[in-house]
Amino acid sequence: MPRVADHDERRHQVAAAVRRLIAAEGLNGVTVAKTAAEAGISVGLVQHYFRNKDEMLLFTYSHVLERIEHRVAALVARSESIGTRIEHIVLDALSESMPLDDERRQEWRVTLAFTGRAADDPRLSEVKIAALNRTRALLAQALTNAKECGEVAPETDSAREAVRIAAYTEGLTAHLYADPAGVPPAAALAALGDHLATVFSGECRLRRRAPGERPT
Repeated sequence: MPRVADHDERRHQVAAAVRRLIAAEGLNGVTVAKTAAEAGISVGLVQHYFRNKDEMLLFTYSHVLERIEHRVAALVARSESIGTRIEHIVLDALSESMPLDDERRQEWRVTLAFTGRAADDPRLSEVKIAALNRTRALLAQALTNAKECGEVAPETDSAREAVRIAAYTEGLTAHLYADPAGVPPAAALAALGDHLATVFSGECRLRRRAPGERPT
C-alpha cells in the first residue's frame, strides 16, 4: 500500500508541475526537463512514471478535471447535509470551475490550453467529452431534484436546461478569464445567479427553514 500511495503522489507531483508550467508558458513551454525541474525531481524519475510528454499531458488534464470534480462533490455533500436550496448548490458548484481566484484561474488556463489541443488529439477529446457529459448529467439530476421539491417548474426539460446552463456558464467563464476588468468575478457570479434564478423560480416544499429564515 505505501508503494501505491507513493506512486500516486509522484504522478500528482508531476501533474502539479505541468499545471504550473502551462499556466505560466502555455503548452509549448512544457518539456520533460522543465517539468522535472519544476517538480524538483530528476528527468529519469519523470520518465519512470510517464513514457512520453503526451502521456504526461493527458494525465495532467485528467488530474485537473478530477480536482475540480472532487471539490464539487465535497461541496454538494456539505450543502445537502444542511438543506441548502438546490439553486444555491448549483451556483456554488458551477463557480468551482470559474477563474475566481489564483488557483481556479490557473486551472482554467490549463483546461483552456487542452481544449484547443483536444481538437486534434482523440485521447484528449475523449477526456473532454466525458467531463462535459458528467457536468450535464449532474446539472440534469439537480434540475430533476429541484422539480420534485418545487424549485423548478415541473414542465422543464432537465436535460435541455442542463445544456443551456452549462453553455451559459462556460461562455461567461471565458469572458471572465479573458477580460477580468470588464467582467470582474462579482459581476460574473451575479450574472450566473440571475440566469439560474430564471430557472429555479419556485420554493422547495421539502426544505426545512431555520428559525427566523425567510422564504427564498
